[in-house]
Amino acid sequence: MLKGIPNILSPELLKILMEMGHGDEIVIVDGNYPAAAHARRLVRLDGHGVPEILEAVVKFFPLDTFVQKPVALMAKVPGSDVATPIWDVFKEIISKEDPKAADVGFEERFAFYERAKKAYAIVATGESALYANIILRKGVIA
Repeated sequence: MLKGIPNILSPELLKILMEMGHGDEIVIVDGNYPAAAHARRLVRLDGHGVPEILEAVVKFFPLDTFVQKPVALMAKVPGSDVATPIWDVFKEIISKEDPKAADVGFEERFAFYERAKKAYAIVATGESALYANIILRKGVIA
């Protein structure tokens, strides 16, 4: 055990976060996302929701300041009337650590899938909210 590390961050996830370099991306996805089919490296945290994992990760994970939007969400399918209050939760969590990064980008569903397939890792959760999928691009520590 280590002091100060949230217990939601498994040893496997901590190792992945440490291995990642500048520009690498990690994707945290909801329970509906086809994570096993898309992941190069898959971390399963099924008993947890995306917000609690996101909050733990962004405390240690520098977001890329060399791109305009280091955070991306999966955009709703055109015509969808699904409410997405979880997006406001994500933005609040991110803004606590990096206010500039709270202006997130959006990726069309299939573009999001393709981007996720290239990501360093995908974290699969038990999140039940729809469109609760987020990509974080790693930056550097100055």
